[in-house]
Amino acid sequence: MDKSPEVLLELVERLGNLLRSEFRRAGADEQLQPVHVHALVYLTRANRYSNTPQAMAEYLGLTKGTMSQSLLLLDRRGLIERYQDDLDRRVVRLRLSTSGEQFLYDAQPQSAWQHATRNISPNRIRNAVSALRETLTTFQADNEGQPFGTCSGCRHFERLSARAYRCGLMGDRLSGPEARKLCWLYEEKGGGSEEEDQRHHISNFPLLSITT
Repeated sequence: MDKSPEVLLELVERLGNLLRSEFRRAGADEQLQPVHVHALVYLTRANRYSNTPQAMAEYLGLTKGTMSQSLLLLDRRGLIERYQDDLDRRVVRLRLSTSGEQFLYDAQPQSAWQHATRNISPNRIRNAVSALRETLTTFQADNEGQPFGTCSGCRHFERLSARAYRCGLMGDRLSGPEARKLCWLYEEKGGGSEEEDQRHHISNFPLLSITT
């Protein structure tokens, strides 16, 4: 078996091309490019602190101008909604509209990946995730990117009881489902196992290209 990093790069690039084609197919009926589909998927995963245009652009690796044009198109198609932050009216937040939720339900843009990996054992998935995560983390450090992750691996996460949580940075109570969503305020707490760190830390540099 080839152990060359260049072979890994070739595989990642090939997978990226194939998945980009799948996302283009998923958005064809709505005349959406892959970047638009990725933006919709992001909104299903982002928590209350991360559903802004700035956070989305950071996670998807897009310029402010590209992000603005993409959101304008999604807004015109009725797939997203904009609303003002409850505490700071200057902050614009985003969410999927009913039509956006229905689009993702019908299009199932990630189903091809799930189907392709159906016969790979959990242990092999774990090994692949470990190698790719280390690569992403190093790439991220080299490029001074903002990490994203879920609450359980964040140093600001406070467990008040079995079902009650709190963000120590923002001072807000968190529900169980929200604690499992992406947050761009994430700061790795350290001291956990390698497997825990991989599970909760998610780089903002997309592994697979989403350019149009």
